[in-house]
Amino acid sequence: MATNTFLHALATFLPFQDAVACEAARNISRADFTRHPNPDFHIRVSDSRDQQAKAFADTIIGAIQSANQEDRDVVLILPAGPMSQYRHAARRINRERISLKRLTTFNMDEYADEHGKTAPPTWPGSFQYAMYHQFFDLIDKDLRPSPGNIRFPSSGNIDRYSEMIQDAGEADVCFGGVGWSGHIAFWEPQLGVEFGDDLDAFKAAPARGVELHPMTIMQNALHSFSGDWSAVPPRAATIGPRDIMNARHRSFWLEGSYGPDGAYQRFIARLAAHGPVTPLVPASLLQTVPSDYTVLSEIADDVVASIT
Repeated sequence: MATNTFLHALATFLPFQDAVACEAARNISRADFTRHPNPDFHIRVSDSRDQQAKAFADTIIGAIQSANQEDRDVVLILPAGPMSQYRHAARRINRERISLKRLTTFNMDEYADEHGKTAPPTWPGSFQYAMYHQFFDLIDKDLRPSPGNIRFPSSGNIDRYSEMIQDAGEADVCFGGVGWSGHIAFWEPQLGVEFGDDLDAFKAAPARGVELHPMTIMQNALHSFSGDWSAVPPRAATIGPRDIMNARHRSFWLEGSYGPDGAYQRFIARLAAHGPVTPLVPASLLQTVPSDYTVLSEIADDVVASIT
């Protein structure tokens, strides 16, 4: 008898193996996507990539302006990808003469070689290179933060990077995205195996050096290295869940799409936002704390499986 159902196991390299939870996430419709039982977990949909980038930029600037108005320091955790929001932010900062003198930034992560040595800032593939060339260097010199207040994880400081964030007063806002694998920053799903069901221990895990998951290698090869997976470094230095959880707020933005037929984050956006809260899907932790979770319109569209 002909059937349109084909049952199969999940690939063995995937740490998360709950097929029932995957099916439930897959079946969440666009109409239900923004609904969540935690009222402090706000899911929003952007109409376009440019609209989302501008909203991302406005959110970064809003956090800075609030601190300036209150005459206090502000600490932000920032991702280095996507980058278009930073160009929007730099233009607005210059136009409105917004001072960043009381801003301290901590970047989420940085690539590292097989020995854990982080990439130099002169390498165009490094996140430090991207942040300076597409954000900090675009800001008028008299408005920029002090060079000592622009901080990046490295092989030299990763063992104390979480302590550095703590000493700065913890982050006012942690900005970020969700990887195809379900990672946040470069905290990959296979790291969750060591924590089992101990969510408290997982949430308290500090920054460390990590091996990148195969899905992360492939995703980053596509969006940053012209598809050249041999060019993507195998490891990274990354903040830990404790740094994300200890922030006073979280603002996460998903734009993993190459057009309506190539929205590869549709499934992981659902699993992270609506699936089980588990160390095997690190981004699922966002469901448990006050967070904004914004996705492109095509990511909110229904998940379909078709070779047409």
